[in-house]
Amino acid sequence: MHRLVKLISEQQISKRVQELGREISQDFRGQKLVLVTPLKGGVFFLSDLARRISVPVELDFVSAHSYEGETSSGKVRLEKGPSLDLKGNNVLLVEDIVDTGRTCSFLIELIGGQEPDVLKVCSLLDKTARRQVPVGLDYVGFTIEDRFVVGYGLDYVEQYRNLRDIFYIERKQDPAS
Repeated sequence: MHRLVKLISEQQISKRVQELGREISQDFRGQKLVLVTPLKGGVFFLSDLARRISVPVELDFVSAHSYEGETSSGKVRLEKGPSLDLKGNNVLLVEDIVDTGRTCSFLIELIGGQEPDVLKVCSLLDKTARRQVPVGLDYVGFTIEDRFVVGYGLDYVEQYRNLRDIFYIERKQDPAS
């Protein structure tokens, strides 16, 4: 059994996304930007972030997974690659969370192989305690402790994505144990 404990409020998320949007807009002033996010978790963050960026943007989606439930398999499976031609473009990989770094590193290599002019990474959440593969993050919303988080696009077995706040799952001891 488990219960949800609020970690980051909707207001905190909104404020930080606005700040990130301003910073990214300033860094890419006068240029076009392609935002690429992994499905499904990154969609909420991508949507809000794109509306806070003042330069022209295009959106693209990829699908890559290394998790089954709460456990990382250690291997990244690509289910859908980018559909846009990224060569010569400014690309921002928009992640919901970077923890082990495996998926993010895989996507950086995948997108980098298309020869964009610029490739930067923005992650709403950075869980550095679980990092196994080093990745450079250019923009970070929040650095969090090693907790399993849900809400604002993040799920537990496809549940909780629609929550407006970000919660961590607190494990309760099963009374039968």
